[in-house]
Amino acid sequence: LQFTEEKLGQAEKTELDAHLENLLSKAECTKLWTEKIMKQTEVLLQPNPNARIEEFVYEKLDRKAPSRMNNPELLGQYMIDAGNEFGPGTAYGNALIKCGETQKRIGAADRELIQTSAINFLTPLRNFIEGDYKTITKERKLLQNKRLDLDAAKTRLKKAKVAEARAASEQEVRITQSEFDRQAEITRLLLEGISSTHAHHLRCLNDFVEAQMTYYAQCYQYMLDLQKQLGSFPSTFLSNNNQSSTTPVQSVSTPSALASASASLPSVSNSVVTSGLSELKSSSGSRKARVLYDYDAANSSELSLLADEVITVYSIPGMDSDWLMGERGNQKGKVPITYLELLN
Repeated sequence: LQFTEEKLGQAEKTELDAHLENLLSKAECTKLWTEKIMKQTEVLLQPNPNARIEEFVYEKLDRKAPSRMNNPELLGQYMIDAGNEFGPGTAYGNALIKCGETQKRIGAADRELIQTSAINFLTPLRNFIEGDYKTITKERKLLQNKRLDLDAAKTRLKKAKVAEARAASEQEVRITQSEFDRQAEITRLLLEGISSTHAHHLRCLNDFVEAQMTYYAQCYQYMLDLQKQLGSFPSTFLSNNNQSSTTPVQSVSTPSALASASASLPSVSNSVVTSGLSELKSSSGSRKARVLYDYDAANSSELSLLADEVITVYSIPGMDSDWLMGERGNQKGKVPITYLELLN
């Protein structure tokens, strides 16, 4: 009755204090955006809605979803099968097998990204929606009921005519007021926890960024290695149909990949890198270079690198433009230039 009369504007309503109102709207806002971010992250990690529903059902049944090949792994398998069919000894067959193996590695990295993101990012967000926020909603509903009880008691007190009825109504108002105050305090304490929820979700967000960074770095490294392997084929096989078969290998190799890579490295200005490298390529001198990332040598002609160490680099005539010779003490070997920052 109290609720109906309030809606019709026939009864007065106890307002919550401004601090509590602010906390309530912050909690609602947090819930709304957490849900949107969570759902869109799920779409990003698993674009196939059927697979998402299947995973959700298995999760609810507390069973592991059947393991299936993801898209890069499937493409990789087709490429490997085709390469074996055409003949691993042929240029195209060999290239297909190499590409297929790389696609499979990317598929494995993809799987790892999904798993890490689910544990470190999606699960804490879901726990908030299904746990903390549900508790807040329950206590908030209880607060609404206590407020309605209080306002109904206040209305009865106003309408009480005889002294005994007034005394009983005053007692009822005191009881309902103390119950309302107690519930408001419980709700406020819960809502103030939203700030620590934000702090927790910030840590989870950092974990998600870390997982994405690892994934993209792995993919970039796999493609770099693949391009290096494909670059060892005769230029005739590398040229497209609309190019002459005498196109030199380097024109389809990595200047653009190198430029974009060096652009993405925070400490390297693109023009500095390219001018510094071309200068080094044309001269017979050597320069000091700082190593940006760890690098494991693929064979004995290469030099393994550790992030942040400083080595001496120089160019040898006729050398692939993506590589320089590196020297550390009495060790020497080829090093990839995308891993280096030239020092003045």
